[in-house]
Amino acid sequence: MPLDLATPLKYLKGVGPARSEFLEKKGLLTAEDLLGYAPFRYEDRRNVKPIAKLAPGEVATVIAEVKKASVSGFKRRNLGLFEAVFEDGSRQRLVAKWFHGAYLADRFTPGLRVALFAKIELDSYTGDLLMMHPEFEILSGDDEAEAGLHTGRIVPVYEAAGKVSTRVLRSLVHRILEDLPPLDDPLPEALRDRLKLLPLDTCMRELHFPPACGDVRLLNDFRSPAQFRLIIEEFFWLECGLALKQEKAKQQPGISFELNERVREKIKTMLPFKPTEAQKRVLKEIAGDM
Repeated sequence: MPLDLATPLKYLKGVGPARSEFLEKKGLLTAEDLLGYAPFRYEDRRNVKPIAKLAPGEVATVIAEVKKASVSGFKRRNLGLFEAVFEDGSRQRLVAKWFHGAYLADRFTPGLRVALFAKIELDSYTGDLLMMHPEFEILSGDDEAEAGLHTGRIVPVYEAAGKVSTRVLRSLVHRILEDLPPLDDPLPEALRDRLKLLPLDTCMRELHFPPACGDVRLLNDFRSPAQFRLIIEEFFWLECGLALKQEKAKQQPGISFELNERVREKIKTMLPFKPTEAQKRVLKEIAGDM
């Protein structure tokens, strides 16, 4: 079945009944809904380096293999410190630690390839390069073919939909953009040219997968060209709706009534305050206009 904006997400490859239920609870029913589900922040993972070239103080992405992992507790406080040792082709080690990370023990098994993203530190006890609480993406099997979506670029981060992680959402959005024909732009061309707005198709692609030259600061401040276009479009349709509502209100027949002194006095008694002389003059001018 060819993909279009109205295609239900449950028919999209990689979704299925279970994930479609989680997506539906977020109000995500169609391909169009998912394209409109904008990232809430972006991470700059363009700095991919082998472990041997890492330097303390820099923020980098590393793709490495789990060599060993363990969980240790602390007296008085069961912090459940999870520690994993990683190696890559450079034969150097990198240690990653997560407090309250016992839940990772069943996931980080030896031999697993993982992409890690965090600031590089130096372990003062062992002298090892260290990442504390790094963001991570598990790369395995078919997922490894999509590693380019999750590392080596500016990566969009979405609010998870139940058990549908930001990584899965990223892959689904990419799949939609790959299979969807070019989007028609509802905004008038003259308006787009005057305000120098991106075409809708370009806008949606750059919103979810910013170009290599993108500015992460602008993206996280919601001031990139793609985000600016969507903000302007939202205000444009709001103004159109208000204009239509106003025009419809003008066509409604009004109620004619006679304004006399008795009515004026009645209006004055309805005021929650006693008018000053200046206010009385204003009221009299308004009544004269009516």
